[in-house]
Amino acid sequence: MRVSAASPEHQPVYLGGPRFQTDPVELYREMRRDHGAVAPVVLDGDVPAWLVLGYRELHQVTSDPVLFSRDSDLWNQWDRIPADWPLLPMIGRKQPSILYTVGERHRERAAVISEALESVDPFELKGHAERFADELIDHLCGRGSCDIVGEYAMLLPLRVLARIYGFSDAQGPGLVTAMNDMINGRAGALEGQRHLAESMFGLLAAKLAEPGPDVASRMLANQAGFTVEEVAQDLMVMMAAGHQPTADWIGNSLRLMLTDDRFAASLAGGRHSVGEAMNEVLWEDTPTQNVAGRWTSRDTNLGGQRIGRGDLVLLGIGAANGDPHVRTDAGALTGGNNAFFSFGHGEHRCPFPAQEVAEVIARTGIEVLLDRLPDVDLAVPAADLARRPSPWLRGLTALPVTYTPTPALGATR
Repeated sequence: MRVSAASPEHQPVYLGGPRFQTDPVELYREMRRDHGAVAPVVLDGDVPAWLVLGYRELHQVTSDPVLFSRDSDLWNQWDRIPADWPLLPMIGRKQPSILYTVGERHRERAAVISEALESVDPFELKGHAERFADELIDHLCGRGSCDIVGEYAMLLPLRVLARIYGFSDAQGPGLVTAMNDMINGRAGALEGQRHLAESMFGLLAAKLAEPGPDVASRMLANQAGFTVEEVAQDLMVMMAAGHQPTADWIGNSLRLMLTDDRFAASLAGGRHSVGEAMNEVLWEDTPTQNVAGRWTSRDTNLGGQRIGRGDLVLLGIGAANGDPHVRTDAGALTGGNNAFFSFGHGEHRCPFPAQEVAEVIARTGIEVLLDRLPDVDLAVPAADLARRPSPWLRGLTALPVTYTPTPALGATR
């Protein structure tokens, strides 16, 4: 990978600096000014990559899975990647999951996932989401204050996903703890990863012996010839991809509704505003900011840059959604326009049924919270809200709120 410009303002940007956390919109604007629609960046260890900032260019990359491949074996930097490189869990080699499968095999695996999720009854899904949301709020409602992110949003999505995948309700809290430990990189991250894998293989063994009306059983019953190992890997990918972004979708949407004048009437008004806020978040504050990645199968040009064979191309979802060629008036509501890249695009996009599952969980989670705690308000100035220090996923570290204490509903809802 080569960068021709020598002036300081044209040097690669470190993908991990504090501005990805504090001011990504302005940072992307500066990167466009200095580099155009595709910018050189460096990852941990001064590993070079390209970040696609332009909407049109991102569409081009995601529409051509041959030139911009998902096969990480193509990467021309593997000889300088140490065994303890911190991004290996995200940019791995020889991973058996659907994320790194290409061609017809990928299309077959995506079809298996889509068919299994399409069979989820939407009314049952909403019922599970309401039940778990009420259960979580019952633990909070009498206190008058809480952290919506840590005590609600980060606990809800995986409980629902675990239920529709086939886990028992008793297993849900342990899976949530394991997943959050993995995501946050705490001391228990490896133990959490181990717990998730052991639980998943245990689930599949149980469903092989006694299938049920759940996602895991439907994937195992599919006749496409996938191994238990492949099904387990894909289910774990689905759980991780479905949990954290959905939790951040809830948190970011509630932050918008509590801080933005455009949604000032949302908390006391109709539910239509919930959907509007959720849609605005996917444009302006999408949980998935940057995605790794694609690897070029030959030398090519993209956005005025010469991309070498085997270079790593990162998908700048947040930057492309804010491309001024598309969002000419960034302050205007999008009016339900869903042409964002927040769920990806092309063969490797998030399957449509998975998008629908995430939307049901997030919207139900927000609506139940506002039903139960109608006068919820920020407990700190909006400027004090902090983001996780990650250029990949954009979410709040906490969302402290206050409200009038109310009694728990128990099983009466």
